[in-house]
Amino acid sequence: MYKFFLVPYVRFSMQAVREYGMGPKGSALICGYTTYHRLLESSLAELKRKEDCLVCPTGFAANMAAMVAIGSVASLLAASGKPLKNEKVAIFSDALNHASIIDGIRLAERQGNVEVFVYRHCDMYHLNSLLLSCKMKRKVVVTDSLFSMDGDFAPMKELSQLRKKYGFLLVIDDAHGTFVCGENGGGVAEEFNCEADIDLCVGTLSKAAGCHGGFIACSKKWKQLIQSRGRSFIFSTAIPVPMAAAAYAAVIVARKEIWRRKAIWERVKEFKALSGVDISSPIISLIVGNQEKALKASRYLLKSGFHVMAIRPPTVPPNSCRLRVTLSAAHTTEDVKKLVTALSSCLDFDNTPTINIPSFLYPKL
Repeated sequence: MYKFFLVPYVRFSMQAVREYGMGPKGSALICGYTTYHRLLESSLAELKRKEDCLVCPTGFAANMAAMVAIGSVASLLAASGKPLKNEKVAIFSDALNHASIIDGIRLAERQGNVEVFVYRHCDMYHLNSLLLSCKMKRKVVVTDSLFSMDGDFAPMKELSQLRKKYGFLLVIDDAHGTFVCGENGGGVAEEFNCEADIDLCVGTLSKAAGCHGGFIACSKKWKQLIQSRGRSFIFSTAIPVPMAAAAYAAVIVARKEIWRRKAIWERVKEFKALSGVDISSPIISLIVGNQEKALKASRYLLKSGFHVMAIRPPTVPPNSCRLRVTLSAAHTTEDVKKLVTALSSCLDFDNTPTINIPSFLYPKL
């Protein structure tokens, strides 16, 4: 079943090793850029329906580079070199965004380039009110597309409508949607038919692609800016050449082998039917409370043959520790049945919330 999937990985990786060795031994801008990196960027740009793409060392580095580069617009265009308040970039960030987005915004804020507004998780009424009251000209909204700790989707259609209304730059982190959502694996924006409304799409190659690295799919102009201002890209060693080759092969496989996405969503339906838990994605977040309960449940599941980690602070707020299950195409119907049976021995499905911990519990930017 996995023969076709493995052949491109092995063939491209071995060819890359023969040509370049493991390398690179420096940043992409100095000596770490090869034909394989370019092939990967072109294939990801096509997948995301963007002009171009920039491959970064990690998904974390990609978000950091994007946020800092966005902030740099303020200082580049400021009359005095140091932006006044109304010259800064206003960044509106979902309360449950990934740590890499938060840290990138914090760095841009520390550099004096941005004003930060945090809106309640997926609350478009709150976001609209913040946008309406903000008098700054340059506005950016950034959100995870599929939230990694809760398994819920950002309201993409509503975000697209607000973008048309206010003209802001829309940035999404599609780490968990890429290759999983959409007919072609293009991600959450493809799934919700709003790819044209996404200005920058950040992603990772360490999830569904099974490789390593990150990327930013965007216009050619944005790529040039991030290359020159994104410090986490500029000063980091580029991803190894064999990894770039393997990731390129993964893009090809993901687009051709549609059955993999179908299998994932079949497992989601099966889990929902068997457990009665109302889930909307392959990321299943089962909140159990304190750390002791979460660790105990995780150890029981490991003994039962399931590697389900206990998610604890600082990743999630205190007393909202959870078990996080991620379904994949490698899982079978029988796997799901056994998992639900094991989970039912250590959890009460009827009294286990799965999403939407109040955003005020999460630390502010």
